[in-house]
Amino acid sequence: MVKPKIIIHMHTSLNGKINGPHLQTEESRASQIEYYKLFLGSEPFYNNHCGWLSGSTTTEVNFTKNKEPELNPEAEEVPTGDFLAEHDEAIHYFAIDRNGSLAWDKNTITYFDTTAHVVEIIPNNVSNAYKDFLRRMHVSYLIAGEETLDFALAVSKIRQIYGKDELLLNGGGEINWSLLKAGLVDELSIVMTPIADGSTESASLFDGNPKYNDIDSVAFSLIDVQKLGDGSLWLRYSVNNSA
Repeated sequence: MVKPKIIIHMHTSLNGKINGPHLQTEESRASQIEYYKLFLGSEPFYNNHCGWLSGSTTTEVNFTKNKEPELNPEAEEVPTGDFLAEHDEAIHYFAIDRNGSLAWDKNTITYFDTTAHVVEIIPNNVSNAYKDFLRRMHVSYLIAGEETLDFALAVSKIRQIYGKDELLLNGGGEINWSLLKAGLVDELSIVMTPIADGSTESASLFDGNPKYNDIDSVAFSLIDVQKLGDGSLWLRYSVNNSA
């Protein structure tokens, strides 16, 4: 299978946190803008992608807000295979949804100045009622795996269908670690804001889950480091043992 080059592109605190109290600070907001410009700005560094991939927790927190999808248990059986809704957006938000639980109220998300079409990544055993819900909401979906998600198949489908050589992976920590451990990640890009907080409940850049993968160490090699306009550092690494 042909896959795109996958770049984990994340905004973190000095102590590697990707959420928490530091996000509400002036320093964090300034570096979030720098982070955004690198892949979705008017002259982005990462410019050969069709959008970005995020996990279900990140999507719940930022977009669907833990609501319940409006399912129709009596829905007619939907056609087999993927569903590609008509849309005008050139950028896509790929949402991992292992259980068919994300409650969309529209088929786009907005992030700063970018509006992206929502594409769910689901296993085939997600209920017919949920697939019907996505179709009614004109949310696209790609099926990758039968009972569990096959990430290699998912990113290969994204490459084949959307025809771009790059894919950004933007968290959270669990999905970052899962794709890294699957040998699918080629590059790590971190915009590190000059601030930290002491929260013990915040997610990290990488968070292992023994249900899906091991916690053995992964090494990286530094490609480049730059100081951005707001004082943040932009760090780029290659993955030493990528497949």
